[in-house]
Amino acid sequence: MKAPKRKTTRTTPTDHWHPAAWQAQSLLLAYPDEQFEHHLALAGRVAATLPEPVARPLLRFTEHAERTTPADLATAYVATFDHRKRCCPYLTYYAHGDTRKRGIGLLRLKQTYAAAGWQLGDDELPDHLAVVLEFAATDPATGHSLLTEHRAGLELLRLALNDDGSPWAHVLDSVSATLPALAGDDREAVMRLAAQGPPEEQVGLDPYASPVFLPDPVVGGPR
Repeated sequence: MKAPKRKTTRTTPTDHWHPAAWQAQSLLLAYPDEQFEHHLALAGRVAATLPEPVARPLLRFTEHAERTTPADLATAYVATFDHRKRCCPYLTYYAHGDTRKRGIGLLRLKQTYAAAGWQLGDDELPDHLAVVLEFAATDPATGHSLLTEHRAGLELLRLALNDDGSPWAHVLDSVSATLPALAGDDREAVMRLAAQGPPEEQVGLDPYASPVFLPDPVVGGPR
């Protein structure tokens, strides 16, 4: 793949490097299982083809992961994404919290994937960031729209990970560099989420989504 010019970082979803960037980010945001070493090597090769603002944070993460034992990395992943609500990787949570509207959001994502001929595994939730990025890599135009739709939640997750000093903050920095800069309503939405948090109506999601799409009480990334 030919490396693009540096100044084309924040452009349209049709840029040829977007799918590769989103696929690499997806792999790095999944639970670090026995395939993760291979994913790190692949992400490093992909980063060499990407614009510098997208590649640099990816390489920072891969360098950290390569210095960390698999067990320690897995422990850190669980501590970050499973036990800290402010670092929730499920994008519809930021918009809807634990309300009925979140069930609708999950169902819409499932329908969007199905319309594109894309099927989820039984153990995957449609709004996990790793899943959304993997879909974006296969359908860049629709994926870009989904990521932009959840821009406020993505930014809040990025800020939370940076505040915690998490190595996965680098991956979110890379994701952010593939999207338009925050402006206007997006900035206001981030400020509102930061100040108020997601909606808190605890009513469950069952009327709107199949149980396979409901997160366990302790959530985590695709395994």
